[in-house]
Amino acid sequence: MKLLRWMGRWALPVCTALLGYVSPVNAAPANLSLIVSASPGTGLDILARTLSQQFGLKGAYTTVVDNKAGASGNIAAELVARAKPDGATLLVVGTTFATNAAVNPNLPFDTVKDFVPVALLGTGTLCLVVPSSSSVSTLPEFLQMAKTSAKGVDYASPGNGTPQHLAMELLKFEANLNLFHVPFKGTAGAVNDVAAGHVAAMIAPVHTVMPLVKAGKLRMLAVLSSDRIAQVPQVPTFKEHGLPKVQVDIWYGLMAPKGTPAQLIQTLNQEVNHVLKSPEIIANLAKQGIDAGGGSPQVMGDALATELKRWPPVVKAAQIKAD
Repeated sequence: MKLLRWMGRWALPVCTALLGYVSPVNAAPANLSLIVSASPGTGLDILARTLSQQFGLKGAYTTVVDNKAGASGNIAAELVARAKPDGATLLVVGTTFATNAAVNPNLPFDTVKDFVPVALLGTGTLCLVVPSSSSVSTLPEFLQMAKTSAKGVDYASPGNGTPQHLAMELLKFEANLNLFHVPFKGTAGAVNDVAAGHVAAMIAPVHTVMPLVKAGKLRMLAVLSSDRIAQVPQVPTFKEHGLPKVQVDIWYGLMAPKGTPAQLIQTLNQEVNHVLKSPEIIANLAKQGIDAGGGSPQVMGDALATELKRWPPVVKAAQIKAD
């Protein structure tokens, strides 16, 4: 009886302590490495450094941003795919993470099986632009020109297999256009050559071309979003012109290596969501043309799944091969 009374005295405190205990296995690491699959100054890099700074201000983590650009982001992805699944090494990715899988079937990692989603960091809008010197001033005029041109209409992209390249091939397929691709090594050269009138058109992020649109060097014909956007409310969508499938956003996400504990993924997700809900962060990202993301890990997973399903038929139809 004395033993039972002793056990009863301590049962509630012990159970309460156990319920409040967080296993070290599920605790977020004190030090984080955010591996960025792009160069400094890009949208991915800006998002990574925003997270890093906010984590540091909160005192939650000591965070290092490590840019591993090259091979269309595959160098960074392979590094994280092989990393220890303890939450200390995370991958900051963009839309190319999905398009690479469609273009290159021989990647040194599996885009789905080797990673787990943490959070959708943000999205951006793509648009179709032509030089201000172009003879076309509306989307219907451009479509008519590209349908009837005997020699075809050239278009620029930052490189073979990039989201901008695939988006234009999607438009070509959906609208039955006569277009041919002029790949560049990066966005800057492509945009500048379109603005100079050396290439007829390009699909590019709105925030990238907006300065040249305002300067009167580029003309924006349409956006690839589901609805018109606040930055350019006068610019129509492709959906308005009978092309509802030509709807392509650019997105940015955070991924972890496979095997990372689910509770740890939830902890990291909550921290990211807290940052992305800050009015200051929302405003700062908006200046860069990025709409703050957020939501559960499933939101990121669904976005990735949609892209992985969308692009293989386009790649096959256009006979796009990895460089």
